[in-house]
Amino acid sequence: MATIVAALGATCVLTQRAFAQQQGQQQQKQTPPPINPNQAPPPPPSPVPQPAQGSKIVSNVELVVLRATVLDQKGNFVPGIPGDAFHVYEDHVEQKLSIAKQEDVPVSMGLVIDNSGSMRDKRAKVNAAALTLVQASNPHDEAFVVNFNDDYYLDTEHDFTADVNEMKQALERIDARGSTALYDAVIGSLDHLKKAHRDKKVLLVVTDGEDNESRHKLEDVIQEAEKSDALIYTIGLLNEESKRSARNARKALLDMSEATGGMAFFPEAVGDTEAICQQIAHDIRNQYTLGYYPTNAKRDGTFRAVRVEITPPRGRGKLSVRTRAGYYAKASSASD
Repeated sequence: MATIVAALGATCVLTQRAFAQQQGQQQQKQTPPPINPNQAPPPPPSPVPQPAQGSKIVSNVELVVLRATVLDQKGNFVPGIPGDAFHVYEDHVEQKLSIAKQEDVPVSMGLVIDNSGSMRDKRAKVNAAALTLVQASNPHDEAFVVNFNDDYYLDTEHDFTADVNEMKQALERIDARGSTALYDAVIGSLDHLKKAHRDKKVLLVVTDGEDNESRHKLEDVIQEAEKSDALIYTIGLLNEESKRSARNARKALLDMSEATGGMAFFPEAVGDTEAICQQIAHDIRNQYTLGYYPTNAKRDGTFRAVRVEITPPRGRGKLSVRTRAGYYAKASSASD
């Protein structure tokens, strides 16, 4: 792909947009089809015919998709788990899986990098690590770069790009100064992911300190993350000399990643970020996709807690599953 040369200093401020609700097709509630790990998800059930009296009775059931990582006791990725080994519970009620397969699919990815004054000496190694993540990922991925200090900026020329040179130039727009508006940057980046062309979405967030500038709070970030289907991976290059600040930053990064099924890393040295980014790329490319039509078909906008358990095949030993903590159901609109 041709190299895109972006003018130095040219930045585009991300704007907050309302969360785009998409209505599912009108569907009849029925038992979802059995798992077929070699095929795409089956279509939802057909619409209920309209009664002769003119009254409208509709059941809308939308496929819930989870990205899950399976690990052994040593923390190694475990491939080849059959679909019937997974058990998914929504609000403590077991669901019938329609999809259960391991796949490496293209992703839409945001690199959200701290550009505050304290990052000045770290950015070169962080930039190299972020590019390692891009280069080790699926060749059909698309990505964007957001740099943030006391504000946040989309620094790739296009909304999404597969051009490594364009991403490199965006990462090199370093203006290391000011404060840390981490929460605003993450919410803005989640909003930008709504423009993505890929079904699987990822954010990598790198920072070296506690948020001290955002208009939003951590609770706002977690709620927006739960509304999104993005995986959030975080890297905290924290200064342990300020114990309270480091503790607050660690909690924020852990909460973001755990809510979405991602991971949080806290390396002792900035030089460790490259190996971490390679690990994140491996994680993204070795996940299982699980999908089900929820037994609770209400379109009430409520949060549904999700838990995934696994019955290890013989000889596999004890296994664990990492996935998102839950999701928000779609809310009915006036036209439903």
